[in-house]
Amino acid sequence: MNTLKILLPTLVGLFVLMSLLPYGTRENPKTDPSLSLKAPKEVMEIFKRSCYDCHSNQTRWPWYSYVFPMSWSVMDHVKNGRLALNFDEWNSYSQKKKFKLKDAIAQKTGTTMPLKDYLWAHSEAKISKKEKEIVEKWAYGEE
Repeated sequence: MNTLKILLPTLVGLFVLMSLLPYGTRENPKTDPSLSLKAPKEVMEIFKRSCYDCHSNQTRWPWYSYVFPMSWSVMDHVKNGRLALNFDEWNSYSQKKKFKLKDAIAQKTGTTMPLKDYLWAHSEAKISKKEKEIVEKWAYGEE
């Protein structure tokens, strides 16, 4: 019992301290509009609603992105998402890379992307079957 009286407040204190420690920067890099993806309006609406928080320089940083342990997860998702695909840098990619990315987008949209834990907090980002078809048509059609 005595150990619990010491251990519990210590753990709560550590949790609070870790929440206060800054982890990364929640900044959106400046964007050159000439490098951004240009796609049909309906495709862009899907991407902006469902993909841009992790795959662009236009991340919306929700309150929980400042609270441990979610802050670490959110920062990691955004960092890795931008590295894999950044719609705001689309026109800096080679044609070969764009081709591969379009295939990956068509394959993952509505299945493994957006991530399930993202959808838990952002139900509006869920992609319907019809929206998946719109993205596939864009990915495998003309740009």
